[in-house]
Amino acid sequence: MTSDSLPIVLAVLILGLAGGWLLRPRLLRWQKDQAEHSVRRFKEQAETEAKEIILKAKGEALQKFEEVKIEERERRKELKQTEERLAERERHTEAQRGRLEREETELAQKISEAETLKEELAKTRGEELKRLETIAKISPEEAKVLILARIEKEQADDFERAVRKLEQQNLEDLERKARDILVTAIQRYGAANAVDVTTSAVSLPSEDLKGRIIGKEGRNIKALERATGCEVLVDDTPGAVVISSFDPLRREVARRALGRLLIDGRIQPARIEEVVEECKREVEDIVRKSGEDAVQDINIVGLDPRLIYLIGRLRFRTSFGQDVLQHSIEAAHLAGMIAAEVGANVVVAKKGALLHDIGKAIDHEVEGTHVEIGRKLLARFGVEEAVIKAMQSHHEEYPFETPESIIVKVAESISAARPGARRDSVENYLRRLRDLEDIALSFEGVEKVYAIQAGREVRVFVTPEQVDDFSAKKLARSIAEKIEQDLKYPGEIKVHVIRESRVVDFAR
Repeated sequence: MTSDSLPIVLAVLILGLAGGWLLRPRLLRWQKDQAEHSVRRFKEQAETEAKEIILKAKGEALQKFEEVKIEERERRKELKQTEERLAERERHTEAQRGRLEREETELAQKISEAETLKEELAKTRGEELKRLETIAKISPEEAKVLILARIEKEQADDFERAVRKLEQQNLEDLERKARDILVTAIQRYGAANAVDVTTSAVSLPSEDLKGRIIGKEGRNIKALERATGCEVLVDDTPGAVVISSFDPLRREVARRALGRLLIDGRIQPARIEEVVEECKREVEDIVRKSGEDAVQDINIVGLDPRLIYLIGRLRFRTSFGQDVLQHSIEAAHLAGMIAAEVGANVVVAKKGALLHDIGKAIDHEVEGTHVEIGRKLLARFGVEEAVIKAMQSHHEEYPFETPESIIVKVAESISAARPGARRDSVENYLRRLRDLEDIALSFEGVEKVYAIQAGREVRVFVTPEQVDDFSAKKLARSIAEKIEQDLKYPGEIKVHVIRESRVVDFAR
């Protein structure tokens, strides 16, 4: 910028400032007018909206008012209808009350008349009875006895035929159903007939070994008896050594130890004690494994390990030559199948059958029957009461309290009575047959008795003049009860009472 143009610029600047100063009041007035105009416009708009809101609110209020009035009219209408219904019901109730009062009055009158008639009838009946007593010269009790005796005599034959027919039908139906259930259970469980009988004799390859078993001055045999707790009989049986003991586990330990010593050849007191200890541990393992296998085979859980050990001990216990453990397992399978067929508790039936002879595991150590010992053992090991009730009745020492107790009895009888299950000596067999015949012959009216089917059936022939048909049934029951009380036997015994009448005449 040159010095000549500077005054011009200053002049223009001064003129601009002066013009702005002169225009400022007009600009302020214009801004004020614009602001007032905006305020008026906003005020008018607000007033318009307020009027619209007021009008809308009044319309809604009127509509609500109309709706309330309509609802109130409806409620009044419903209330009026309800009052009319209540009034109608009250009138109906009053009518019923009046009718009931009239009926009650009539009923009381009829009761009074009935009581009067009853008194008159009783009075008339008493007079008639006195008149009949005077005519017949017997009391009412005597007349009743005579009438009943006459009716019984006239209807005895018909009654007997009807009873026999009903019994025959029911027995046929029940026997058919029971036969189907038992056949199904036996067919499903096809156990082998051969039994594993624990022997107490050890065969010797040479008689010379008996001297080695006895030892110098009897030291070897005394050491064996002291270590096993069994009696060793060397001279009783040729070619064998017999081991005698009431404890089946001790007998098994002695049998195994003696067999191992004979194979080893070193028979001396120190070696005997060593071998006996080894056999004891071996038998303990076998017992424990047998119990666990039995429980697993039947699929039962929750038993105390000590009780499972006692179950395993039954492996070395026999009854009439039958392995008690195998018998218990077989009975448990049969009981479970029968329970499933008849709708009973399968688990309780299985446990009851498996544990029904558990007392035999220690019956040589504890006094009492194996049933009582078993009940105490099961209670001690926390077995359910239902299982105890199921097992305690298999020899009918206790009544049958549950369906499972009957099932256990049936399964145990099936397992014990099947062919090949049990063995018996000739002496016991003959004695049992003789006892059966003697018991039946002890009753009055019995003519002849025959025990057949290996003592499982008794046929009793009676004198027809002394025993009638009704007495024959009573006699069969009495003989069966006497056999149950006096004899011990496996399975069951069927009693047949046969009454035969013969009429003979001659034509001349």
